[in-house]
Amino acid sequence: MNAPVILNNRYQLQERLGTGGMAMVYRAHDLTLERTVAIKILRKDFSNDPSFRQRFHQEAKAAANLSHPNIVTVHDFGLFSDQLFIVMEFVPGSDLKKLLKERDHFSSAETLELITQACTGIGYAHRAGLVHCDIKPQNMLVTPDNRLKVVDFGIARLMASISPDEQSDVVWGSPQYFSPEQATGMAPSPASDVYSLGVVLYEMLTGRLPFIASTADELARLHRESLPPSPRRFNPSLSISLEQVLLKILAKEPASRYRTADQLGRVLTAMAQQPAAVVQPVAAPNPEPGYSPPTQVGSGSPSTNEYLPEYVEYAEEEPEPSYVVISPPKRATAFDYVTWLLALLALIAVGGLIPFWLWVIYILNPPV
Repeated sequence: MNAPVILNNRYQLQERLGTGGMAMVYRAHDLTLERTVAIKILRKDFSNDPSFRQRFHQEAKAAANLSHPNIVTVHDFGLFSDQLFIVMEFVPGSDLKKLLKERDHFSSAETLELITQACTGIGYAHRAGLVHCDIKPQNMLVTPDNRLKVVDFGIARLMASISPDEQSDVVWGSPQYFSPEQATGMAPSPASDVYSLGVVLYEMLTGRLPFIASTADELARLHRESLPPSPRRFNPSLSISLEQVLLKILAKEPASRYRTADQLGRVLTAMAQQPAAVVQPVAAPNPEPGYSPPTQVGSGSPSTNEYLPEYVEYAEEEPEPSYVVISPPKRATAFDYVTWLLALLALIAVGGLIPFWLWVIYILNPPV
């Protein structure tokens, strides 16, 4: 029988809970404080990258300082056998993606209640100077008492470390949920998290994603260029006001959205407090070819199993990558007539001064 693995003489691994694109997650026992924790161990190819290791340490410290009822607490982090690990609060419940698989869609009231909680936690992180960068239902844990906790700040970015003009061909996040600016490789901002929250909101209200494609590149293009279908097309019972808010959240330009999760949360809280409007049902047109609506397979009640399901892979679908390599969009190289016209005028103006200066030189230095 193999001896139990103990990390840094403190954390005894008990069982593997799941495997993702960046890490493996284990249930473990904290021998010092006598409590159950969840430990995320990064894969060696990430752990061996010096720049990633430095960034991981910097941002894990920032995440460990987050203390909020709607955020899974980070207890500790370190290095064991050349692999980085992070120790987190162990939470009972089911992740939001699993709940979405068990039902067609959520009601407006249920959706507003849960997403408002997510906004509260993510807004707290924004005020602390962190952008999550990977908001998705797999990273939202719903406890049996309907408390939502945001998890996995593993690729979060410190706002102080983000350069507004940075550009990258490697995009960290999930293609189904990242923002247009992330899809372009540009710097993320709190408005990027707001967009991702909007994608989750859309999925909860309609039972489907706003953009569906077979490749990460195509998804990135759709996020950059295509308008999402009207959510009332798939859920005619939605109020017009909620649809308008949702489409504002999914605006392509960050300045056109709500700027932070706090601002979005206040809007959704106000909507939840309004009396339910009477909505006249409309016939939903046939969805685009190739789309199959979700099938309801269960009651949707949260599971009481204690695990961190945000890292569990489902056998019926491909695991989502933690990062993707995208092809940056080609920029137009149209001929700039105005610039060339101004340059020509400047050349004429300078050329016209030549006779004048020759005349001045002639007056000051007449020929003998």
